[in-house]
Amino acid sequence: MHGRQKLSAPEYKRDLAAHGGALSMSHNDTHSFFNFSQLVLSAGHLKSTPVLKHSKITYFEVEIIDVQSKKQICIVDKVPPSSTLLDVKHKFHKACPQWYPSRVGLQLERNGPFLKDSINIQSLAVSSIVTLYFTDLGQQIGWTTFFLTEYTGPLLIYLLFYIRLSTIYDQVESTKNFRHPVVHLACFCHCLHYIRHLLETLFVHKFSGGHTPLKNMIKGCAFYWGFTSWIAYYINHPRYTPPSFGHRQVSFAALAFLMCEAGNHFINVALAHQNHSGLKACFPSPTYNPFTWLFLLVSCPNYTYEVGSWISFTVMTQTLPVGIFAFLMVIQMSLWAQKKHKLYLKRFYPEVRRKAAMIPIIF
Repeated sequence: MHGRQKLSAPEYKRDLAAHGGALSMSHNDTHSFFNFSQLVLSAGHLKSTPVLKHSKITYFEVEIIDVQSKKQICIVDKVPPSSTLLDVKHKFHKACPQWYPSRVGLQLERNGPFLKDSINIQSLAVSSIVTLYFTDLGQQIGWTTFFLTEYTGPLLIYLLFYIRLSTIYDQVESTKNFRHPVVHLACFCHCLHYIRHLLETLFVHKFSGGHTPLKNMIKGCAFYWGFTSWIAYYINHPRYTPPSFGHRQVSFAALAFLMCEAGNHFINVALAHQNHSGLKACFPSPTYNPFTWLFLLVSCPNYTYEVGSWISFTVMTQTLPVGIFAFLMVIQMSLWAQKKHKLYLKRFYPEVRRKAAMIPIIF
């Protein structure tokens, strides 16, 4: 066996210096790491550098082409994806001030339907360029103005005939002939009907469509104002003859008229509450109010009550002009009821499928 070799003095010093240096360095490293740890703990949690995310927004360009000439009118650029068609119409109006938004009709295809203002532009886009066809809808008016004008005319026109102006009737004949009570009752019922329409237009109905062509108001006013003049002339004429069955016929018909007017009002209130209650849309259901029980049989009871009012007014006054007007109202209301009934079937099929549109069994 070999013994341990003795190191010479110089070699021993070098070896001792090497081991001592290593131990000194190890001690320094440990001390430094301890100081660094204390610094981190006193500083709190280290925050990572936030990563910046660059969100790239894609804008659309809307090319508007005249539907007849097929020529480009303008290009609406920098349209955000969240924009609606109404926003595009407002930008189009800035580029072409002669066409305000309610007058602009936009189509995705030349023969296609007019797009609603609430449609999102991103839903129409196939690429970054959206092509729409423009149609001038003509001068437009608001629905509130439409109905106020249409219903104010009959109210004032009937009153002019009721006071028997000398330019309408012979003044001498008007003062001699006695007015039957049904003439005063008819004036009250007629005014009540149109006053109710005016008040509901202002305080009950909420019109979402926005606008309608001016020509529609002209046609509506011609119809209502013309028939009112014809009806009022006959009922307020000095030679007007009362109904055949006298007081019983007048009383029964007047009571039916007032009931139909009340029912029409309560139905309109129920429909307005159903459309703007903020809850999930559902078909109106009957309440404790007996006038709303007609919802059990028909989907458009407001039209049923409207027709009932004019039929009652016809029986009460027993005049041919009122009868013709009531007949035309039945036709018009039935067409509107059928159209609404089809929409209700799509939206509320389980609730509406067993109901008639306006008159049970018949319509």
